Amino acid sequence: MTFTGAHEVQTGAENRPLTGVPSTLGLLRWVYFGRVTVAIVIFVAAAFSFNEVPPGTLVIIAVAAIASVLVSVWSLWFTHISGRSPNNTFLYAQAVFDLALVTTVVHVTEGPASEFPALYILVIAVSAVLMPLSSSLLITTLASVLYVADIVWWLDVPLTGAVFVQLAVFLAVFIVTGLVTGRVREAGAESEKLQQEVRRLRLEAADILRNIRSGVITVDGEGTLAYANDAALELLGLNQADALERPLRKLLAERSTELVEVIFETQRRRVKSLRADGVVHRSDRSFPIGVTTTALDLENDGSASVTAIFTDISDQKRMEELRLRAERLEAVAELSASLAHEIKNPLASIRSSVEQLAASDHASDDEKLLAGLVVRESDRLSGLLSEFLDFSRVRVTDCRPLDLAAVVTRAVELVRTHPDSGEHAEIDIVADPVSIEGDEDLIHRVVVNLVLNAIQASGGDVRVQVCVRTASSSELPRGLQLDGAAVLEVIDDGPGIPAELQERVFEPFVTGRVGGSGLGLAIVQRAVQAHRGAVFVESKPDQNTTFTVFLPTKAMPEVAV
Repeated sequence: MTFTGAHEVQTGAENRPLTGVPSTLGLLRWVYFGRVTVAIVIFVAAAFSFNEVPPGTLVIIAVAAIASVLVSVWSLWFTHISGRSPNNTFLYAQAVFDLALVTTVVHVTEGPASEFPALYILVIAVSAVLMPLSSSLLITTLASVLYVADIVWWLDVPLTGAVFVQLAVFLAVFIVTGLVTGRVREAGAESEKLQQEVRRLRLEAADILRNIRSGVITVDGEGTLAYANDAALELLGLNQADALERPLRKLLAERSTELVEVIFETQRRRVKSLRADGVVHRSDRSFPIGVTTTALDLENDGSASVTAIFTDISDQKRMEELRLRAERLEAVAELSASLAHEIKNPLASIRSSVEQLAASDHASDDEKLLAGLVVRESDRLSGLLSEFLDFSRVRVTDCRPLDLAAVVTRAVELVRTHPDSGEHAEIDIVADPVSIEGDEDLIHRVVVNLVLNAIQASGGDVRVQVCVRTASSSELPRGLQLDGAAVLEVIDDGPGIPAELQERVFEPFVTGRVGGSGLGLAIVQRAVQAHRGAVFVESKPDQNTTFTVFLPTKAMPEVAV
């Protein structure tokens, strides 16, 4: 399965003859050669018979030979050297000159008695091939008139049956050649039209395969990589010169065993289509792919070629994880709100009752100590319930135009005054002015929670960089439908997030810090989701951790309430 580039398809298309009909330039080349050859042969024959040929006739033959050479050289320069296209006027001039030359030859060789009247047939046949039917009919008529005039008027030879037979031959050659050439031209035109359509489809297919983001590879019946588009080479980290015509198993043994297996499974079973998921392992990263294969019986021995279309589905999986995460958080939020309301009032009654018992004159010191412990734990539980309520009440209630950079600056200033932000915590802001529509309080909480989480997770000795910019279209994950988006990044050089926590880091009550409630990042997720945005995290142990937030610059209808 190969596709030819535009420069390869169009090369020589202008001079390619129609099917079954010689090309105009090729036929003209033979006309020039034949004309000069006939004239020179006759002149040489006359020169060898100098004593028998009248001087006047010899002069005429010499002039005809010289004229043939000059006209043929000029015509060759016009059509083949200068590259000009021979139009109808040029073809008429060539045919008239050839008729004059043939008439001269017939005249000096004594007309119908010679063999040279057959040259009229060649001129008529060539005209029928090169010119339209009406034009070749005119040339046939002119040839007949010149032939009869030369015999009757100049040579004074009476009209005989042989002359009429010769004229009938002229007409028959014209009819047969003209009709056959016309039919062949029509068939050739249809064939050329079909070839042009095939070339157009090839070019369109090549452009599509070159520009689509999905990888397309074809494996022949022997398991050799026969074709790979640019996207496939990029996704697999291959070089075209080193990849094509190599065994697929050897080529992708370490890169994607799933892709190899589904291709050969399709080839073995000869099924119309197979779908599968896999993973591509490259030196710089690994990512999931979705694969669709199709078997094509193209080989003479019956072995099947297989075409596989695959694409990077990292964004789709991330968006699916976001959707599932949002559904889980919504369910937890509803449960948290119900439990908080049910527990908070009895807890307040318990705290008030214990305070009254501790204030009684009959309370002993041990009872007062225990009462104080109950009050403190009640306050702690009340604070935790308040966090649950905050988590459940994350809604966009005041949507207005905001300068995201200004909101980030104010939030960072607040974090700098937090007790956990020690003297070793360094926070840098790299922010471009970006206007968005959103709830300032929720976005403020997003920034505070992300920056404070980075500081607390590292124990205070950390450098945090907060970046704000406008998102480019290539940055947006596929599946995140935003007309315009702002990017908020919080990057820290702390210890990183353990691998076992990364997939659950936005879930409520999941924390890697002793004493943490595990609700900070869950609130971030819900606040970003409330704006119809998305938040992602990338982290490796002992490397930078990056939280990336995409926020729409224009509020969605569901948000602007």
